[in-house]
Amino acid sequence: QVQLVESGGGLVQSGGSLRLSCALSRTIFTIYTMGWYRQAPGVERELVAGITSVGITNYTDSVKGRFTISSDKAKNTVYLEMTGLKREDTAVYYCNARGKLTPRDFPRDFWGQGNQVTVSS
Repeated sequence: QVQLVESGGGLVQSGGSLRLSCALSRTIFTIYTMGWYRQAPGVERELVAGITSVGITNYTDSVKGRFTISSDKAKNTVYLEMTGLKREDTAVYYCNARGKLTPRDFPRDFWGQGNQVTVSS
């Protein structure tokens, strides 16, 4: 069974920084993209940042210039460096990986367990 194991998160004051990490529990055939989603109470889950296997990144507008996504392919790990945090960044953050377990597998999504990020004023 493949799992995404997240770490980081917690409580931080407005303007502060946090770093999230997420690693696949084992190597799989291929990973197309990895990314971070978040979900606040009463709000749909949204994509925060994503990175492709060749390093192309994308961000939702509200975090551009403040968040940075990066990955370590050798470790099957993705990071989210969050700076200039605002109260509206408060949410549960979920790691996502899209890939194939084997060459004949269909592309599938893997999800982390979610980590709470709380930004206080």
